[in-house]
Amino acid sequence: MKKLNIAVGIIRNPYNEIFITQRAADAHMANKLEFPGGKIEAGETPEQALSRELQEEVGITPVGATLFEKLEYQFPDRHITLWFWLVESWKGEPWGKEGQPGKWIAAGMLQAEDFPPANAPVIAKLKQNL
Repeated sequence: MKKLNIAVGIIRNPYNEIFITQRAADAHMANKLEFPGGKIEAGETPEQALSRELQEEVGITPVGATLFEKLEYQFPDRHITLWFWLVESWKGEPWGKEGQPGKWIAAGMLQAEDFPPANAPVIAKLKQNL
């Protein structure tokens, strides 16, 4: 059973919009929307992974991040621990640096079914905090 630790950035601007990207057609959970992030490498803290992944994927450097939620999710072939960080200040402007589509969407317009299932509790919590 594959075990993965993932650092995820919920990039929220002052207008309560969230920057989301779309997963690649050949990725696990293909074409679903996602909050940017990725695997925590050996020897990295979740915060270090978040900073590295956001730089690699969307070209920003978080200035501050707050742990928003930590979830565990079981798929048939893998066990995932997700560290969701709320990022409300950063350097740079987010964009799909790896060629993936990216856009700002109002927090209240997020639809859990557009994301991988593990994101549903986080989306519900974001909508409660409007």
